[in-house]
Amino acid sequence: MLTTLVTHLWREKLGVGPAALPLLVAPMGASAVLLFAVPASPLAQPWSIVGGNVLSALAGIACRLLIGDPTYAGAVAVAAAIAVMSLARCLHPPGGASALTAVIGGPEIAAAGWSFALLPVGLNALVLLAVGWAFNNLTKHWYPHRAPPLAPNPHETADPPPQDRVGVTPADLDAVLARYDELLDVSRDDLASLFAQVELQAERRLHGAIRCARIMSRDVIRAGPEEGVGQARDRLLARRLAAMPVIAADGGILGLVGHAELLAGAGRRVGEVMRREIVVVAPDAPIVDLLPVLSGGVHHEVLVAGADGRLAGMITQTDLIAALWRGHVAEQAARAI
Repeated sequence: MLTTLVTHLWREKLGVGPAALPLLVAPMGASAVLLFAVPASPLAQPWSIVGGNVLSALAGIACRLLIGDPTYAGAVAVAAAIAVMSLARCLHPPGGASALTAVIGGPEIAAAGWSFALLPVGLNALVLLAVGWAFNNLTKHWYPHRAPPLAPNPHETADPPPQDRVGVTPADLDAVLARYDELLDVSRDDLASLFAQVELQAERRLHGAIRCARIMSRDVIRAGPEEGVGQARDRLLARRLAAMPVIAADGGILGLVGHAELLAGAGRRVGEVMRREIVVVAPDAPIVDLLPVLSGGVHHEVLVAGADGRLAGMITQTDLIAALWRGHVAEQAARAI
């Protein structure tokens, strides 16, 4: 409706285009299905909608002018539209209908000549795209679609992040996609994100029954914010620990402190040098939720807090690996039986 209204106002106010031309061309119905129903599809992105319809209409006009018989002109127009859209990387199924409309749309469209590709086709596509952009973003379907970015290596080296070194890799996707002799209506980045979530879901199914409260350390060595750095480091060394939580007098969690912070903050207090960017989970959280956190290369410990916000326990990478290993051993034993 809005596309038709804007096209009408454009023509009435500016006097652009003959009055006999339609205000809305039929291919916009198919474009709307893609734009509103599957906005993540590569076929529904902005360049596909505008470029696909306009270039296809131009191909249809050229075929109508070069080939007299509409039967042959229509067939060649659709084939030419597919070729042009593929070369321009704007493949859009309704473009085939735009090309065919330019051939068999009637005497008014034939009389419009090359301008038909701009008005109404081009203007229709632009207005429809604007409405689709507003609708999709208001409904949290971010448009134009962007696949979730792959996590960068937190250490800024050429190696992929630890969690991306096993399982499905980008090279695996490229190798499989290269063997497909057809276009898939999903981007490579979306496939990578999809497979990552499938792997996580499989881990959740296998290990979701184990909760953080089961594997956490309960007798946690801790530090106070007013404690001296030297005293805290002596306690870490004596206990052979890598880090410990910093706890306020009322039991609230303030942060985490390790050897690096304590060495760099000689002569200061723990509260001045502690890490405040910490990860806190509930005791009933499944341990599979810790996999992306503790395998990302940034966090090596997770704090567990009760409903009152007080420290209930602590889970390290070692605790998580031990739990996963015990689950693997149990699974292998069950299969053997």
